[in-house]
Order: sequence, then structure tokens, then C-alpha cells
Amino acid sequence: MNGTSLTSDFKHWVKQGNSITILIIINIVVFLLFALSGFISGAGLSSVGAFLYDNLALHTLPSILIRKPWGMITTAFTHVGVWHILGNMIIFFFFGNLFRTELGNKRVVPLYLLSGFLCSCVLVLFYNLLPGLRGTDTTGIGASGAVMCFLVAAATVMPNLEIMIFFILRVRIKWVAAAVVLIDLVSLPHDNFGGHVAHLTGAAFGYLYVRQLQHGRDLVAPIARFFDRIGEIFTKKEPSTRNKFKPKKSPLRVVRNNEPSHASRLDQLLDKINEKGYNSLTTEEKTWLRKYSDEK
Repeated sequence: MNGTSLTSDFKHWVKQGNSITILIIINIVVFLLFALSGFISGAGLSSVGAFLYDNLALHTLPSILIRKPWGMITTAFTHVGVWHILGNMIIFFFFGNLFRTELGNKRVVPLYLLSGFLCSCVLVLFYNLLPGLRGTDTTGIGASGAVMCFLVAAATVMPNLEIMIFFILRVRIKWVAAAVVLIDLVSLPHDNFGGHVAHLTGAAFGYLYVRQLQHGRDLVAPIARFFDRIGEIFTKKEPSTRNKFKPKKSPLRVVRNNEPSHASRLDQLLDKINEKGYNSLTTEEKTWLRKYSDEK
């Protein structure tokens, strides 16, 4: 495979509009900025890296947080360690895409941002209310809380889906989620208190989000509508003022079949699944898709 085909494959991968892919790319770009600054200055964080960390991390001390409030969001895109970002992005890729397939692409970014923000809020509260932690500026980075949200949300939507662990053990997704939450609960008093609090907050919100959605309340709908309006502003085309060429009508009459082709209908259904999830299909559409798949 040459460089040209790699570039083409990457562009095609991005243009598919998968929000999971876009979020992973943003996380990797931020990580590479830290890696590049560290490489230039040698071991450890350079002055550039320290500046990035100070301005992208969450600060729990109110006097600093009020000057850098964006850290409540940017922390969910910030990683320094290789294993930290690798673990988070692998889990996010698999469970995020399970969520996306079932509940639609438009909910991914709003839920990622909202879950990351809520994890930051809970951390700030804990570090300012607990006696042993109050008064210290603790910084936090990582997408772990948001990733846990998607893991538990996917497990709540499809609890009995079986996945392979280490390619040898077949386990239902609900037991994977339960095991991860249990590990965080047991580890809470020992180390990385802030990390475990963020994980548990994300897990709780992932469960709550799906349960509310099943009752007809989409907690991220306002954010999704906001992004839709922003998208409409940037995609709005200016009307052309040039004279348009108007061809003469042909005396020949073209007769078109009102029935859409198989390929056309397949594209329509796949677009619907991508935007709203598989469950948005009607019974007739699911039957048609299953029949089309069997024919192939």
C-alpha cells in the first residue's frame, strides 16, 4: 500500500461522518501536541507542554477554575501518557460505535461533551466539599469519564449482546460494564481517587441517559439541536446571481420507474441508521434490509 492510497483511505474514513472517529482524531491530535513538545525539549513536559497542560486540564480550585472554565470540557480531550490515551480510545472505539449503531450518530458528540462536563462538575464538588481535599488545586485530564458513559450506555441499550474478551472468552456486555464499575468502586479508597470518581459519574450518567431516552426524554436533544443550527449556518449556500443557462425541453419523454432501485433504497436505510440508529427503522424496513442481506 503506497502513501497515496493511505491518504485516500484516511480521507474516506474521516468523510464518513462517524462522530466516534472525529472525537478520536481530536484526542490523538491533542496527545501528539504534548508528545511533540516533549520530544523537542527532551524528557518531561516542556514549557509549551506545561502551558498546554495548565490550560487544557481541569482545575478544581475555584480561584483558578473561574479563570479557566473551559477546562471542564477540554479535560475530556487531553491525555499525556501513551497507555492512557490508547486504553481510552480503544474502549471508546468499540463501545462508542455500538452506541452509535443503536442510537444514532447525532447523539454521540452531545453525549460526549455533556458527560465530560458532568464528570468535571462532580470532581470540583468533591474536591471542594470533602475536608481532606478542600483548598488544594488538583488537576485532572482524560476522557475516561465520557468513555465510561458510552460503555454503560451501550450495555444498558443491549445488555445481552455478547462480545469476545481477549478473543477467547465470550461475555455479555452487561457483565463487562458491571465488572468495570465494581473495580472502580473497590479501588476508590486506594489510588487515583479523582479518576475513579469520574469513571463512576460517567457510568451513572450513561445508565441514566438511556433510561430517560427509553421513557421519551432525550437529555442531549438541546445540544444536538444547537449543533444542527450551527451546521445550517455554515452549509447555507448563497444564491447565485449569474444568469443560468436554461436548456430547451426535449420532445422525448423519459419514463421513470417510481420504485427506487435496491442500491438507492439501501443507501437511504443506511443513512437513516447512521443518523438515528437501527431501532429507528420500521418493521417493513428491517424486513427489507434482512432480505436484501440474505440475497447477497
